[in-house]
Amino acid sequence: MLLNNLKTAVLMAGLIALLMAAGQLLGGAQGLVLGSILGLGMNFVMYFWSDKLVLRMYGAQVVTEQEAPELYRMVDRLRQRAGLPMPVVAVARQQQPNAFATGRSPSHAVVAVTTGILQMMPQDELEGVIAHELAHIKNRDMLISTVAAGIAGMIGNLPWLLMFMGGRSDDEGATRSASWPW
Repeated sequence: MLLNNLKTAVLMAGLIALLMAAGQLLGGAQGLVLGSILGLGMNFVMYFWSDKLVLRMYGAQVVTEQEAPELYRMVDRLRQRAGLPMPVVAVARQQQPNAFATGRSPSHAVVAVTTGILQMMPQDELEGVIAHELAHIKNRDMLISTVAAGIAGMIGNLPWLLMFMGGRSDDEGATRSASWPW
C-alpha cells in the first residue's frame, strides 16, 4: 500500500515536471511558471474531484441498489472478495460497451458501466469486467490515469495558452513578440 502511494506521488511529481518543462520550452520563464501553476492546479482538482468530472464527462448517473439491484449486488459481492469498501455504482446511458473505475482512493471510488455493456455481455463476463475495474481501485490505478490524461491535455493546450500570454521570454528578460521555438 505504501509503495503504491509512493509510486503515485512520484508519477504525479513527474507529470508536473513534464508540464513545467513543456512550459519552459514553449514560453521561457513565463511558460515555466504557467506550467507549474497548471500542473499543481490540475493535480489538486483531479485528486479531489476526478470521480465527479469523469462521471459528468460520460453522463453517468449514480444508481442505488433499488434502481439496479443485479449490478449493485454484483459489485458488492466482488468488492467484498477483494477486501474493498463499497464503491459508488454508476451507469452511463451509452450503447458502446464499456466499464471504468475512477476516484482518488478505494474509499472514494466509483465503478461505472454503460447500458451497452449491460445489454450485450453475459453475466459471468460482466463479473470479470467489474472484477478488473475493482483491481484498478485496489491498485489505485484510476487516479494515476486520470491525472496523466489531464496533464497530457494541459500540455496539448499549453501553446494555445502561451500564445495569448504574449509569447516567450529569453534569458536576458527581453520579450520577443509571440515567437515560438520552431
